Amino acid sequence: MDDRSRSKGRAPIVATAVVTAAATIACRRIVTRLTRGRIGDAEEYNVAEVSVSGPIVRDRGRPSPLSGGTATTADEVVELIEEADEDDAVDALLLKLNTPGGQVLPSDDIRRAAAGFDGPTVAYATDLCASGGYWIASGCDELWAHEASLVGSIGVVGSRPNAAGLADKLGITYEQFTAGEYKDAGVPLREIEDDEREYLQGIIDGYYERFVETVSEGRGLDPEDVRETEARIYLGDDAAELGLVDSLGTREDVVDRLSELLDTDIEVREMEPQRGLAERLGLGAERLAFAAGTGAASVFSGSGGDVDVELR
Repeated sequence: MDDRSRSKGRAPIVATAVVTAAATIACRRIVTRLTRGRIGDAEEYNVAEVSVSGPIVRDRGRPSPLSGGTATTADEVVELIEEADEDDAVDALLLKLNTPGGQVLPSDDIRRAAAGFDGPTVAYATDLCASGGYWIASGCDELWAHEASLVGSIGVVGSRPNAAGLADKLGITYEQFTAGEYKDAGVPLREIEDDEREYLQGIIDGYYERFVETVSEGRGLDPEDVRETEARIYLGDDAAELGLVDSLGTREDVVDRLSELLDTDIEVREMEPQRGLAERLGLGAERLAFAAGTGAASVFSGSGGDVDVELR
């Protein structure tokens, strides 16, 4: 048999070996992903890393245009934190934050989950930790950021569309039957009255005062110092000078800090939500729908009108 024949004979064997190895690696990754690494992976870990990425929303009904991939919803984040807390192998929580903020109650749900974790909790701001992201960070023992991170924006935004002028041009009239003076306050098809505007502003002010209280208690800051930030956003080093951030550093520095807190070497495992193929395809369709023009903010309608309220 000449060299060419031997080469041809080895080719299928090599190809088979490559395919087998690739399949083995793929299966191992699938098992690790589906079981959070608890089965099929001998590597030990004692720190769970959970990411909050993109706008903070309750469910996946509204895709995230700001995150590189599919944003993790608030309910998924809470579930991952609770699973980590129940895992005897996990001694500490690393919460990675890259978010512009979002819905109020989902942000508070994540904060409460982090605050209830049994063990050290360290939040790390990557690119952006604003508003709802900072609300979440106030539930952690420490907040770290990079010098170039953007941190802060301790404020609340409320908005409503005003289509009254357009309705007049189109000859559309508005009539609604309600019981209760402010049940239809904020509806977009008529001009808002002064007393309605005061009423709705009061709701936003209430959220803001709750935000200030949450941050001042969680971060050990004076409420007046929090108000004096006037919802500004700061670079990491400026945020550190104001006490909004405990320390500056890289992710490696945060890992070293966790090792110091636990007084042992640590292994970090990134926790991810379980999603099936059909769900992933559906999320892809949602991102396409967003690009086609669907809205980004969830609607707060507890006052009878459509008013967007977000931490951003």
